[in-house]
Amino acid sequence: MQQIENKKILVTGGAGFIGSNLCEYLLQFNNKVVCLDNFATGRTSNIQHLLNHPNFTLMVGDIRNLSDCHKAAKGMDYILHQAALGSVPRSINDPITSNEVNISGFLNMLVAARDANVKKMVYAASSSTYGDSESLPKVENVIGKPLSPYAITKYVNELYADIFQRTYGLNTIGLRYFNVFGRKQDPDGAYAAVIPKFVMQLMKHESPVINGDGNYSRDFTYIDNVIQMNVLAMLTENSEAMNTVYNTAFGDRTTLNDLMASLKKYLSEFDATIATIATVYGPNRIGDIPHSLASIDKAKRLLGYNPQYSMQEGLKEAVAWYWENLR
Repeated sequence: MQQIENKKILVTGGAGFIGSNLCEYLLQFNNKVVCLDNFATGRTSNIQHLLNHPNFTLMVGDIRNLSDCHKAAKGMDYILHQAALGSVPRSINDPITSNEVNISGFLNMLVAARDANVKKMVYAASSSTYGDSESLPKVENVIGKPLSPYAITKYVNELYADIFQRTYGLNTIGLRYFNVFGRKQDPDGAYAAVIPKFVMQLMKHESPVINGDGNYSRDFTYIDNVIQMNVLAMLTENSEAMNTVYNTAFGDRTTLNDLMASLKKYLSEFDATIATIATVYGPNRIGDIPHSLASIDKAKRLLGYNPQYSMQEGLKEAVAWYWENLR
C-alpha cells in the first residue's frame, strides 16, 4: 500500500482507540503528528509510549474551544478528525453534550481547517447515519431517518463538510465507520463497545449479556482496515474521490451469537474454561438497528481500498492483544 510520508498531520481524539492507532502508524513514516485530546474518553496509556518520540506532540485541548482548534491546526497538511463522543446510549442519556462535542466541536474543526489552509480534513463519520433504512448492503447514497441523537450528530457532520467544500473550498472526506474493533479499544465503562466488553467478561469468567436474541448482525471492522482507509483518503488527489463519504468496513456481517462463539473459541486457547461460560440474553437496546452490512464498492473503486483483515482474522489478533494487555 502507498504510504503517506513527511507530512504534518493533526489527529483529533488522538489518545482514543482509533486516534492512538493512527498516531502510532503515522509516526512510522516520518510524519510529524500532533495529537489533540481532552481525555474525556481518551487514555494516556494509549499514547504513553509516543510521548518521547521526536515527531509527536501532545496538545491537551478541547474541540469545543475554537482557539484550541486553531492552535492545533496551524501549519498542518492534513487533519484526521476522530474526536467525538461515541455511543448511541450515551447520546440518549445526554444528548446535549453529544451535540456540543460532535456538532459544535466538528464545526470548530472545519473552521480551523479552513483558516489553516489544510490540504484536506478526513473525518470519522458513522454507519449510524443509515438509520431506519432497511436496505442491505448499505450503499452511501441511500440513508434513512436517524434513530438516536448520536446518529443525528454524525449526519450533520456530513452536511457541514459538504457546505464547507461548496462555500470555502475545503476538501473533506468522511469515513462511515462500521463497528470498529481491535487493540486499545476501551473495555471499561457504561459505554464500552461490545467486543472488548465481552472479552473482559469472558476473561473474568463472567457471563456476557447479549441484547436481544443474538441474531442482530454487524459488519465488524478491524482497526488496520480503518487505518488503511484514513491513509488512502489523505493520499487521493482524484477530485471525484473527494468531498464525499465512504463506508469503512470489511463487507461481511456477523451475528452477535456467532461473535460470541468466535470469542470463546479464540479465548479458550489461552484458558480452556472460557469455552464453557454461558451467555445471558437481555432486552433489545433502544436505538439499535437489527442488521448492518456495508457495501465497500465505492471505496474500492475510487480509493483503491483493499481491506486486509476479515472479522475472524482481526478477532484473532485483537483477542491475543487483550489477553496480553488487559488481564
